[in-house]
Parts: sequence; C-alpha cells; structure tokens
Amino acid sequence: MRFITQKIHSYLDYPVALALIGLPFLLHLGASNPIAFYLSLVVGIAALILTILTNHETGIVRVIPYKVHLIVDFSVALLFLAAPFIFAFEGLDAYFYWLNGAAVLVVVSLHKSESVASPNLSVSSN
Repeated sequence: MRFITQKIHSYLDYPVALALIGLPFLLHLGASNPIAFYLSLVVGIAALILTILTNHETGIVRVIPYKVHLIVDFSVALLFLAAPFIFAFEGLDAYFYWLNGAAVLVVVSLHKSESVASPNLSVSSN
C-alpha cells in the first residue's frame, strides 16, 4: 500500500521545511533543553536546502539524487525519534520530535517506487 510518489513527496518538502523553521518560534520549543529549539531550526534549514538541490519536481538546482534525499529523510526521522532520549527533552519538546519523526518515517516508508520503463529487447523474426 505504498502510494506516496516522488511528485507528492516533492510537494510536501517545502511546507515541512518551513514548519521545522517556524514552529520552534510559535511553540516556544526549548523549555526542557535549548537544543529542542535549535535542532528543529537547523534541520529545517538543511531540509530546505536539500529540497532545493534534489532532483525531483520541485527541485531548483537538481544535483542530489532522489534516493539520497530519501536516505537523508529516513536518517532525520531516526534522529527525531531518538532526540528526546538523547537530549532529555520533556513535554512539548519531546512530543514535537516524536510526532515529526514518526510522520517522516511514515512518508518514507509509504514511498512508491517508480521504475523507469525499460526498452523492449525482444527480437522479432521475419
């Protein structure tokens, strides 16, 4: 049941990056540890740059393969899921990272592989 295509994923990237940049300010993250504020901000900026540089529909300078983008997303999901334990985030700080980590993990795991049509190699006999 994988249905998130490369195109869908590409359109999700910009709002997610902007949310990771803006939400620490709106939610006043960092109450349990200032790293909770800065981690989201830094990852959001990095995600925006990654999206701009990814070879997909919304990439602007398409130099990073989409598969590399997915690997980075998966790594960020794991980081976000582990961050509350590593940095002792509590309350809203912890929930923010667990929710975002789980959401990214779901998006990556629901990624639909899009194969490129291979040329027909059959030889016809006359």
